[in-house]
Amino acid sequence: MARRILECVPNFSEGRDMSVIRQITDVIESVEGVKLLDIDPGKDTNRTVVTFVGDPEAVTEAAFLAVKKASEIIDMSKHHGEHPRMGATDVCPLVPVSGITMEETVVYARKLAERIGNELGIPVYCYENAALEEKRRNLANCRAGEYEGLKEKLCDPVWKPDFGPAIFNARSGATAVGARDFLVAFNINLNTTSTRRANAIAYDVREKGRNVKNEKGEEISVPGTLKSVKAIGWYIEEYGIAQISMNLTNISVTPVHIAFDEVCRKADARGVRVTGSELVGLIPLKAMLDAGKYFLEKQQRSSGVSDSELIKIAVKSMGLDDLHPFEPQEKIIEYVMAEKGKKQLVDLDLRSFMETVASESPAPGGGSVSAYIGTLGVALGTMVANLSSHKKGWDDRWKEFSDWAVKGKDIQNRLLDLVDEDTAAYNRIIMANRLPKKTDEEHRIRKNAVSEAYRNAIAVPYKVMETAFEGFEIVKQMAKDGNPASVTDAAVGGLAILSCIRGAFLNVRINALGMETDPFVKDIIMKGKSLENKAFNEERSIMEIVDRQIGNI
Repeated sequence: MARRILECVPNFSEGRDMSVIRQITDVIESVEGVKLLDIDPGKDTNRTVVTFVGDPEAVTEAAFLAVKKASEIIDMSKHHGEHPRMGATDVCPLVPVSGITMEETVVYARKLAERIGNELGIPVYCYENAALEEKRRNLANCRAGEYEGLKEKLCDPVWKPDFGPAIFNARSGATAVGARDFLVAFNINLNTTSTRRANAIAYDVREKGRNVKNEKGEEISVPGTLKSVKAIGWYIEEYGIAQISMNLTNISVTPVHIAFDEVCRKADARGVRVTGSELVGLIPLKAMLDAGKYFLEKQQRSSGVSDSELIKIAVKSMGLDDLHPFEPQEKIIEYVMAEKGKKQLVDLDLRSFMETVASESPAPGGGSVSAYIGTLGVALGTMVANLSSHKKGWDDRWKEFSDWAVKGKDIQNRLLDLVDEDTAAYNRIIMANRLPKKTDEEHRIRKNAVSEAYRNAIAVPYKVMETAFEGFEIVKQMAKDGNPASVTDAAVGGLAILSCIRGAFLNVRINALGMETDPFVKDIIMKGKSLENKAFNEERSIMEIVDRQIGNI
């Protein structure tokens, strides 16, 4: 399961006094689970754009604290700057990065807006996807008249704030809270120094397109080929080349790889060659993985490979290392957010994992090992699928095997998450048992916490069983129709999956001792027994196929 990550990009009406901005960013960083990514002040605009990411609840808490601090230390009655603005915190958009939908983001945005309005007494307008009425979807409409026209605007019933009082707050102004798609700043490098040619290509692809005159001499707009894309051509003296500078405002509509390929086509039509590209700022992991899959599939190769391989293919295919080395740990949001120095079990090498298991600590134990055995079993099925996808003479079947490999990779990733989740479940039991129990209330709280911890410790290995069982389908198919030379690899995969399921069920049973009458526990034990029996049958069926295949070799 993808980690739930929300981004917030508030704009504060102060870009000259960094001590003021530092106070705001300090409260953002004070919230656990939030990582500050960027601070971009502008003197002329007198405005600073701050970017931070993290767990949705943590991000919205940090956003509220930032708006509160800004309202305390920025006085809009004394503010002057080139950029349109209407408040100390002018805009505060929330952006879904991974593991969270736009619909969920809208809910968070509106709750944040309501809290700002109610607790801080600041008029708030909701815009873009969070808008409560269509005319407020466009930020420019919400901000029309800016700070100077806000007092009069608030007197108009048509512009009553979505949240907060319809009263002019001279110090803080008003704030717009929105939910928008992730924006990627993406520059594509050309083998020319001509800004005019670069602009021509930019106009070819950008959604706005260009204005031309028709046969009647009337000026008409001809849209470009890419939706949700803004683009312009410019010359970069530092590099000695022209670039297409692009803002991809909705990468679910036009992903980076589609934008790159389209610019390649349009540039080629004008006698210009694309030499590479660069990302300005950060990008979600999914966008890079999708790009890697896209370019592998263009080569008719399996895309069911590791994340690191997909990222490498994406980087090389789009020339993201043309001007500077591309460091995934510095450019991909999920990697930037990873806590340095804090390793999970799945981050350990084979020897370290073995030695950690063999240590005096009771965790990681059989549950984590079972989940990892299952991962290896499914990985063997995935390996056979990948080998089969480029077997000589099977070229027309590459997509069939690629699809199996992609499915296998998904199961592997889910099982990997459960390796650490099983150990976390054990630690939760330990923590629950350490709760105080001196008073009746403390005893009640501790008893409930222990029961919930054990239910979780039963549910997690059962989830391992369910997830691993999905791998049988891949292993069986590869034993039956995959590369005959790898049939025994598929067989070992089946054995490993069976061991995983049996081991996980042992964990279910041991953790369920004394709780057998609990309806939740009874249900899992019953389903676990059934799943274990099915696993025996699946493994037996796979071995029968493998025995026949070996006899045919």
